[in-house]
Parts: sequence; structure tokens; C-alpha cells
Amino acid sequence: MNILAIERAVAPPGFNRWLIPPAALAVHLSIGQVYALSMFYEPLTRLIGVTAAAPQDWTLGVLTPLFVVAISVLGLATTVGARWIDRVGPHAAIFVAACCFGGGLLVAAFGVFTHQLWIVYGGYGVLGGIGLGLGYVAPVSTLIRWFPDRRGLASGMAIMGFGGGAMIATPLSHTLLELFSTPTSVGMTGTLVAMGVLYFIAMSLGAFSIRVPAPGWRPDGMPEGDLPPAAVAGRSTKHAVDAREAMKTPQFYLLWVLLCMNVTSGIELLAHAPEMILGTFAGTITMAAAAGFIGLLGLFNMAGRLLWSMASDVVGRKTTYAVLLFLGVLFYASIPSIGPMSVTLFVVLFVLVVSIYGGCFAMVPAYITDLFGSRDLTCIHGRLLSAWSVGVVLSFLLDRVRVDHLSDGISLSETEVLYLPAVLLLVGPISNLLIRPVSPEHFTPPPREGDAMQANTAKEHAL
Repeated sequence: MNILAIERAVAPPGFNRWLIPPAALAVHLSIGQVYALSMFYEPLTRLIGVTAAAPQDWTLGVLTPLFVVAISVLGLATTVGARWIDRVGPHAAIFVAACCFGGGLLVAAFGVFTHQLWIVYGGYGVLGGIGLGLGYVAPVSTLIRWFPDRRGLASGMAIMGFGGGAMIATPLSHTLLELFSTPTSVGMTGTLVAMGVLYFIAMSLGAFSIRVPAPGWRPDGMPEGDLPPAAVAGRSTKHAVDAREAMKTPQFYLLWVLLCMNVTSGIELLAHAPEMILGTFAGTITMAAAAGFIGLLGLFNMAGRLLWSMASDVVGRKTTYAVLLFLGVLFYASIPSIGPMSVTLFVVLFVLVVSIYGGCFAMVPAYITDLFGSRDLTCIHGRLLSAWSVGVVLSFLLDRVRVDHLSDGISLSETEVLYLPAVLLLVGPISNLLIRPVSPEHFTPPPREGDAMQANTAKEHAL
């Protein structure tokens, strides 16, 4: 397996760093399929009945937690595996992610074929979730190492692919389901197998195309003293904060809360977007128009991740977050109150909110680097993504509360449920306001040249 060694990933002299974003996008556009998971729910309820649900078929209620499981495992995988990713490098980490995510789809296909729900959860939710986590972190940290002068741009280029993955997966799923469907099958098994193979190939191409900068590399014109981490050792030449030390700082937890509230609010909005526009404009909006609306949200989710991240390179991360989170609270609260006045206003508010959600998500790695340095970015980012898992679970619990209220006779319009996410998102700008530069007492000085090998060996033994 020498081809996966981190030394093989080091870029040769004169390597063009703009070749890295397409490799990262190949990975993130693949694992971004998880945002289109809802495409599978309806046909999965007709596996036996085919044309209509049979008594032995799975219900929607037992299928929808699959997304929560996959994202929860994603957060667990990044928290536990981030140090390993940093040690083995992007080739090995992304290839393992391809095996897990593609293999998870194949295992899920077997679960569908045998009609065993636990196999579907084990395949897509657990094995696929591990692939999601490993595949999410490795390209992000690599891109930031190539673009230390444009950290926001680097974050946006990587993470916009994850937000835009649904734009590819949705029509692909629809096409494959039609291709494999027969009078006696909804086509789910063949669809999952085909997607598992296609995504494995795409992610593997990304794995073997990606490179890390050589030790001491810097972009042309970048001042001395702000170098990206050395490729093999994964260590920076400037003062930075170790991952364990970062978790002792209030900045880590304030950023964790900011991310968690953004995820909780954003997932709650995206999960109910179709029913909100159909219910608010009943008789005016068709199913085809609602589908176009969802596609538009995916486009702005992706665009917001890139554009707001680029803006943060100019005005600063903290300022960008302050503005976006304040506007997010305002727009969330405006959708139920003034959104129903017209379809145009409703759509404009929605796309703005979704772009803010995507931008706040994408800027996190750059914000981490601003606060803690780039040396342990992979590990700190991985541990911080546990906030994503918690946010998805909180969103799921909010849905349960909403269902309970409806069963108790408490009437809510389709959009009034957004008032609670607006309140939760208000915690975000407060957390951002409290973030200050990390105290120098937490800095870890770089090892002296003669001690570098000894320090790295001791750290490996400690792990």
C-alpha cells in the first residue's frame, strides 16, 4: 500500500495549486449525496407493494432517522479519526472514505434486496457515515494548506461541493430509479449499487489526484513567517495551538455553539422547505415548481459557501459572521410574517437564509485557522464537527415536538415553526461576539530542527 503513503502525496516543485480544488470537489460532491437522501424515502416505502405501500413495507417514520444516524456517525468519525487523517495524509484518508461511502451504499443495497432495515442502517448510516466524516475533513485541511493566503476561499471551494452534492444526486437518483424500475421492482437495489460504484470511482480519483505542499512551500508573494504546515510531519513553522490545548480554550466551545446553532436552524429549514412553499401557496405552487424551488435552494446553499467565505478574506471572519448571523435571525423571523405576502418575497427570503447557512458552515475551517493556526487544523476541525451531529439531532427533536403539538391540537402554519430556529440562531452572534484571540499561553512553539524527529516519534507513541 505504498501508493497511499503520505510521502507520495507531496507535490513536486512547480505544482499548480489550482489543480487541488477539482480533486477536493470530486470528493465533496460525492459525499454531498447525503443531502438528497430524502429521494429514497418514498420508493423505500413501496419495496414490496411496488405501486403502493404493502402492510409489510417500511414506513416513512422508520426511514427518516437514517439521515440523523449518518450525520451523527460523521461527527463521531471526524472526532475520533481526525488525528489519524493528519498522520496518514489525504491519499489514504480519502481512499478509505471512498471505500466506506461506496461500500456503505452497496451494503444498503443488500439490505434493500433482503428487506432487512438494520442492514440498511448499518450500511448507509454507520459505514457510509464513517466515509462521510473522513471524506469531509481531509480535503478541507489540504486546501487550506495550499491557500494560507486565502483561507476563506479555500474553505468555500471545498465545502461548497458538499452543499451542492444534492444538485447532482437528485437527478442522478431519479434517472437511476427509472432505469432500474420494473413492474415488480421500484429499482432501489440497482440504484444503490450503481451509485456506490460511481461514487467510489469519483472519490478514488480525487484521492489520488490531491497533493499536499512540500515543507517550506508558500504562495508567491506571501510574507515569511506564515507558512502552511510541512507536508509529511503535518506541522507548522509558526506558533500554533495543539488540538488538545485548543479544547481547553473558551474559543473552541464558543465556535462549537455557533456551528451547532447554525446547523440546527438550517437543517430545520431545509428539511421542511417543500411543504412550506406548497402549504403557504396552496393551489398556486405545483409540485414541479416546488422541485425547482428545492433546486434553487441547493444552488444558493452552494454559492453562499463560496461567496461569503471569499468575503470573509476581505472583511474578516468575525465581522462576516456577525453580519450574517444577525441577518439570518432577521430573515428566519421574517419568513412566517412577511414571506406569505408574495411568492417572490418568500423565495428571496428563503434563498438568502440558505446562503447564510451555507456560508456560516463553510467559514468554520478558516475561522479555526485564524484562532488556532493551521498546524492541527484537521484534528481541531474534526472534533468541532461533533457540533454538526448534535445540531442534526436537535433538529430531529424539534420535529418531534412539532408533531406532538399538532397531535395536541396546537395549530401552526407551515412557516411558524421557523420562529424557534430564529431564537436558537440568536445564540450564534452572541457566541461570535464573545470570541477573542487565543491567549499566547496556549501556543505551542515549533520544535527545533534537531528535535523535530524526536518530537514526532514521541507523539506517535503517545497516541
